[in-house]
Amino acid sequence: MPALATTSDGFLLHGDPFRILSGAMHYFRVHPDQWADRLRKARLMGLNTVETYLPWNLHQPEPGTLVLDGLLDLPRFLRLAAAEGLHVLLRPGPFICAEWDGGGLPHWLTTDPDIRLRTSDPRFTEAVDRYLDLLLPPLLPYMAASGGPVIAVQVENEYGAYGDDIAYLKHIEHALRSRGVEELLFTCDQTAGDHLRNGTLPGVLATGTFGSRVEESLRRLREAQPEGPLMCSEFWIGWFDHWGGPHHGRDAEDAAADLDRLLAAGASVNIYMFHGGTNFGYTNGANHHHAYVPTVTSYDYDAPLTESGDPGPKYHAFREVIARHAPVPDEPVPAPSPKLAPTTVRLTHRTPLIPSAGRPVRAKDPLSADDMGRRAGYTLYRTTVPTPGHGLLHFEGGVGDRAQVFLDGAPAGVLERERYEETLPVHVPRADAVLDVLVENMGRVNYGPRIGVPKGLLGPVTFMGRPLRDWDCHALPLDDAPSTTTLTATDPEPVAPESAPTGTLTSRVPVPEAFASSGPAFHHGTFDVRTPADAFLSLPGWTKGQAWINGFHLGRYWNRGPQRTLYVPAPILRRGVNDLVLLELHGATTSDAHLTDVPDLGPTGP
Repeated sequence: MPALATTSDGFLLHGDPFRILSGAMHYFRVHPDQWADRLRKARLMGLNTVETYLPWNLHQPEPGTLVLDGLLDLPRFLRLAAAEGLHVLLRPGPFICAEWDGGGLPHWLTTDPDIRLRTSDPRFTEAVDRYLDLLLPPLLPYMAASGGPVIAVQVENEYGAYGDDIAYLKHIEHALRSRGVEELLFTCDQTAGDHLRNGTLPGVLATGTFGSRVEESLRRLREAQPEGPLMCSEFWIGWFDHWGGPHHGRDAEDAAADLDRLLAAGASVNIYMFHGGTNFGYTNGANHHHAYVPTVTSYDYDAPLTESGDPGPKYHAFREVIARHAPVPDEPVPAPSPKLAPTTVRLTHRTPLIPSAGRPVRAKDPLSADDMGRRAGYTLYRTTVPTPGHGLLHFEGGVGDRAQVFLDGAPAGVLERERYEETLPVHVPRADAVLDVLVENMGRVNYGPRIGVPKGLLGPVTFMGRPLRDWDCHALPLDDAPSTTTLTATDPEPVAPESAPTGTLTSRVPVPEAFASSGPAFHHGTFDVRTPADAFLSLPGWTKGQAWINGFHLGRYWNRGPQRTLYVPAPILRRGVNDLVLLELHGATTSDAHLTDVPDLGPTGP
């Protein structure tokens, strides 16, 4: 018998009545050195449980592998939760959505256009099975049946919004059970439309996801499941942001009032999110309903615990509500964490990106990023344009997701998938001018039928209607910042492309010398820290790119907003000299960056 069991209207934990008071916190969005702090603050708010997704794409970057260290050390996270006295809800997917790159489905799987994702297609279910074969054995000791903190495990994720292949859901249920998971299983679905009907399984607890209209949502859940506990497995108390949109917020009193309604109805709850964290590196997802819109680096979510781990207005409001319905620890509310004193960083070294692109793959027409095995980051394409003059440069199939176009090293324009742009008017200055196209993957779609849509250049390219052939295609190795020992001091004189310190371009097309003094480039500077503390990287005067501190990839910045600062976790800083590296794709009006003690996630909108 599982530790957590259901009755006609509630839960029993080890035979005693129990209400789940949970908050979502994704270990992979929080620096591991901060897990214990965030878990303690969950308990102090009155929670007895934490919930987390598991990102398949990071845990298994290649078939047959399993990564369980660093940000992905889930066993350590579970040990820390148990040490804090918290239970855990695990949501292994395989699909997680989560505004996460590709919804958590691995790139090596979604690039196969013949696989029917999230169905009983054997090619998909066999890949899931092989992943679970590796994933579950190290997690079984942390199940409640073995004395661990995990009391329930989710089957898939909001499947009713995607499909109605019940055979697939039954396969996932069997895959978990047959590999030793004895704990309570549950599904979660939005309560509108047919979602609950399509996404539930007989014998598996159905839960709902919603953020308002509590009475109506609970009524629909009860209609779909006449007996059993009422549970909101995602109580949406904030929202995520897209580049170019507003920063979303929700009034704390309004959210607290709905939480009170939930608890007064006797329901259990998982607050989504309790602590959002950050989409470090290239991990953000994107939506594509009417248009492609990528998610920002911050996943603050206007949660009770801010991106930097400080109690916000919702923390205090929710703690008061929980105290009306359950015991809350008689301990002080945690104070905000120390912040680094404002610091200016002078970026003194610069190395152009494109001259150091490395060896290309040569192809008649451009290869997509997926064809070159790139899950995330950037791809560079180079050819020559035989005919000079004014004309239209057309990218058949468009770009995935944002392309910067250069002719003989000079910027010629930008194309964006978000705007459905495929054609650019250009002036080709001479015969056999060098055409470079730098394409940025802004994040893979995480929800709906467009998961797995390719990145990079997506088809042939023409100029004035004539095909451009024979391309050098580069998958740029930009997962890590270049070594700071290879970055050269800023020099007003152009640097010859062959002297680029991070590698020699072995291309059939010569690199335009203009790239040595302009265009996309790495910028490096150092700053001193006396005592490491949380900070926020502010980049006024910079345009768009990536940021690393001491080799830790903070993520993407963009002056389009709404986000204006990047969170800098205290554990990545060190006493003494620290390194900041920016990959700036366009240009800057300053050589300074700033570390501040206050975040700026942009103006709040609806």
